Amino acid sequence: MAFHMQVVMLAAGRGTRMGTLTENIPKPMLGLLGRPMLEWKLEMLPGAIDEVILVVGYLGEQIENYFGAEWKGKKIHYVRQEKLDGTGGAITLVKDLLAGPALVMMGDDLYRSEDLEDLLQEDVAVLGLEVDDAELYGLLETDNDGRLYKITERPHQKKTGLVNTGAYVVSSRFFEYPLVPISETEYGLPQTLALLAKDIPVKVLRARAWQPVGKPEDIVLGEEFLKKYRNTF
Repeated sequence: MAFHMQVVMLAAGRGTRMGTLTENIPKPMLGLLGRPMLEWKLEMLPGAIDEVILVVGYLGEQIENYFGAEWKGKKIHYVRQEKLDGTGGAITLVKDLLAGPALVMMGDDLYRSEDLEDLLQEDVAVLGLEVDDAELYGLLETDNDGRLYKITERPHQKKTGLVNTGAYVVSSRFFEYPLVPISETEYGLPQTLALLAKDIPVKVLRARAWQPVGKPEDIVLGEEFLKKYRNTF
């Protein structure tokens, strides 16, 4: 892979499941152990990444004002998603900014740095985790070679299984495929990736650990995750 590595973080949504917590602050800026969640996400990035592309929307100026044009030597480029048309729509906005395969993450998931390092070794990949509450997440199905075969969104009734953690490596080939609609107004990045997987091998990597922070009760879990793993960032 090229030395110049980019990460795209999708951080435009309203974070409605957070309720009143996101009335005056974008979800990625919610505090975990005294720092914005998004700052922790930047902290856990592999050293090879030298440019961060932030797709912002709801109260995005707060993110821009806090981080500015650079963070610890990593350039930050902002793209505004005016029309909230899903993760598929968001990633399309950065198409012309990508120099090669790029790491793509949501604005509200916490990972181990090692898992992101592993992802960067691939041209097209998705990070999954075996969980016991799989019914809450999209399910990843793999073929005999461990490559992506299908993504089944909720509801799928499976209690345990390999779920999508929302971290990907996307190459330019992704943009050759029509975005897959997931509602009347939104397009899905993972669903489009599953379409691409019919023609191109999409590696499914297993995460060591993952903590989504989507609901108020997840904030405590996010802080516990950071206490456990932050020394590895």
